[in-house]
Amino acid sequence: MPSHTDTAPETTKTSAGNYFVANYPPFSFWNADSRSEVFAALEQPPEPDTPLGVYVHLPFCRKRCHFCYFRVYTGKDAKPARVDRYVDALLSELRAYAAKPLISGRQTRFVYFGGGTPSFLPPPTLRRLVEGMREILPWGDAEEVTFECEPGTLDQEKLDTLRDLGITRLSLGIENFDDAILKSNGRAHLSKEIYRAYDYARQIGFDQINIDLIAGMLNETDENWQRCVERAVELQPDCVTIYQMEIPYNTTIYREMRERGEVTAPVADWPTKRGWVHSAFDQLETAGYTVTSTCTAIRDPSTYQFLYRDYLWRGADMVSLGIASFGHFRGVHYQNEKDFEPYADCIERGELPVHRALAMSAEEKLIRELILQMKLGRLDREYFEKKFDVDIHQRFAEPLSELQQAGDVQRNPGGIELTRDALLRVDQLLHAFFLPQHQNARYT
Repeated sequence: MPSHTDTAPETTKTSAGNYFVANYPPFSFWNADSRSEVFAALEQPPEPDTPLGVYVHLPFCRKRCHFCYFRVYTGKDAKPARVDRYVDALLSELRAYAAKPLISGRQTRFVYFGGGTPSFLPPPTLRRLVEGMREILPWGDAEEVTFECEPGTLDQEKLDTLRDLGITRLSLGIENFDDAILKSNGRAHLSKEIYRAYDYARQIGFDQINIDLIAGMLNETDENWQRCVERAVELQPDCVTIYQMEIPYNTTIYREMRERGEVTAPVADWPTKRGWVHSAFDQLETAGYTVTSTCTAIRDPSTYQFLYRDYLWRGADMVSLGIASFGHFRGVHYQNEKDFEPYADCIERGELPVHRALAMSAEEKLIRELILQMKLGRLDREYFEKKFDVDIHQRFAEPLSELQQAGDVQRNPGGIELTRDALLRVDQLLHAFFLPQHQNARYT
């Protein structure tokens, strides 16, 4: 997720645009001319000891949330025939990748089904997709298979299906427990559906259940947020992910802002949202959780992890399937076609649907991993010395010194540690590590 002002100092108010840094170099530097780099990388063998994962984007939803900025389809654009055509395209796309030297014969370490709403698909379609994928690129020994769900789409049959298909990490997009807030933000589910889905999922024994919350939704209050966190703690999920609300340009909220001529979004300001997450983390830690990133708390880190994040932030190869999805391998970023027809037509012509790409330099690979791993709240000096032959204390002495003087980080022989306050606003700090050509540039 990009930065809301690109490089300007942060204001306290929530303005329109993206705030969070999800990748590097900035997406605005990715281009169609670099697509050949993707195809060239696919013809090479994998780099030694590089894990392989698969991301699948399922862009269908019951309705579009007012804060959603992803490529999603609802209503008549999500009819069964269209979903079936899309599933056919996903399987064809994976088949094309699996035949390439870079991918052929490799063990898949992690799989992530994101959206949209992956759980929008009915059980027979889910079986056709997942079983079809496993025939093409087996993942019997995968360490983690994550599936995002909207609680209102889940019934016993669908949850049984997901468990039987080998989903190990069920991620429930709860966002909030208050029905009025859910409705005002355009969510399709209500609180009763949250408890029904969670209780049955826990009953049938998923390996790991994550719940997502959003701090700063429309009409959020201190009192309701406190109740929301208390309810999350009562559920005792294995992982709690808390996002701070941003208002990207391609959202319903922004369009309404533009029509009214408003610059500030009608949600809490950044200090308030960070305060809410800080409070939530304090409550979760009191309940025995461990904070493992800027947005994640895990009940037992020795048992429950988030391998999709951890592998990807350490340079794993990831085949990305579906509309507008982002992938990466051998130091090359790519994004797929962003609309349904161009994507499906490309697949049906027997072509890979790559829309834009970027081959990273050695320096860019280093910085990418450094800024992403800073979101974990710590940097391991030995890791970067072994992988990149770089001492981060020396290579990044200037920005690290500035952050230390500001009280945001502590440097130690093993690396660096971010303070809790710095961790919760880490995306504001990351631009200091960008290369000069990426400073003062549009992020998306």
